[in-house]
Amino acid sequence: MRRSLGARICLSVLLTVPAIGLGSASAAAAEPEPSPGVTASTGTYALDSRLEKSLGEHAAGSYLDSTTGELVVAVTDETSAEQVRRTGTRAQVVKRSTAQLEAAMAVLEEQAKITGTSWGIDPSTNQVAVEADESVSERSIALLNTVASGLGDAVRVKRVPGVFNKELAGGDAIWSSGYRCSAAFNVVKDGVRSFLTAGHCTNIAASWATSSGGPEVGTREGTSYPTNDYGIIRYTDNSQAEGTVNLYNGTFQDITSAADAIVGQAIQKSGSTTQLTSGSVTAVNVTVNYSDGPVYGLVRTTACSAGGDSGGAHFSGSTALGIHSGSSGCRGTNGSALHQPVTEALSVYGVAVY
Repeated sequence: MRRSLGARICLSVLLTVPAIGLGSASAAAAEPEPSPGVTASTGTYALDSRLEKSLGEHAAGSYLDSTTGELVVAVTDETSAEQVRRTGTRAQVVKRSTAQLEAAMAVLEEQAKITGTSWGIDPSTNQVAVEADESVSERSIALLNTVASGLGDAVRVKRVPGVFNKELAGGDAIWSSGYRCSAAFNVVKDGVRSFLTAGHCTNIAASWATSSGGPEVGTREGTSYPTNDYGIIRYTDNSQAEGTVNLYNGTFQDITSAADAIVGQAIQKSGSTTQLTSGSVTAVNVTVNYSDGPVYGLVRTTACSAGGDSGGAHFSGSTALGIHSGSSGCRGTNGSALHQPVTEALSVYGVAVY
């Protein structure tokens, strides 16, 4: 069956623009090898969220064991570990709480906010994982390493190839002002249909079409970039677009729910340039210092992406996870795709996936 225009748009939005990369410096601690990731169930998402809220100041993040697929919750004391175990969940006692890791990131923010760098929390190693891309000078790398050294083994730093950029180009393309993007997920509120994409896309213009110079298909209802990277476009004709994501093999993945990604889980990314790619989540609460401003609270993955994938969909099965923001490019099958958690955009705009 031929898909409707709205159904096609719901997949992934990508703009044609330079990518904002991260480079890394010399390692202050060993960098774990990325795994292909494991599957997270609906129950895992719910349990992870519930435990994070209940543990408070003793929480130190969570991740999925790459071998067993178990949820592992990191805590700073044995009492909290027992609380976790009573739910049937594996606990790991670590040195630093999430709050302490966030304090380390605040030092990086204050003393080493360098374009082309990024940092986020890796609960599997109880560290802040810093990356610096090829655009970061040796002088800046030296500064970054000095600041990181002052934070001890709470921080590890590595240089990565490529340059971190917002990745604008094309997907299930939407066009405005000579740029093209793709939609991440179709959403609805009170019967009104819209789609989400990257904020650096929706910042460009209010009116969007499905071809260059073509008739309007949607208008911007909201945008947030930098700091965040999400936006929403309302279908002009209230098209009944399907809630699916393009798998680029003639089939589509139905999206029925949304959740926050967990370190160690397997994800897929749908975008118009690299199409369907896969990887695993390696860090959360990630800051990326793009050339035109920082974005906070992102998720780092190993999925491949390239210019034109901006606004694309990050998902796992029928669960929406994020909106593609940027990367430092792709090395073979190992990428560095960053996504804006979709749950934040859904909450801000009061909409739901379907």
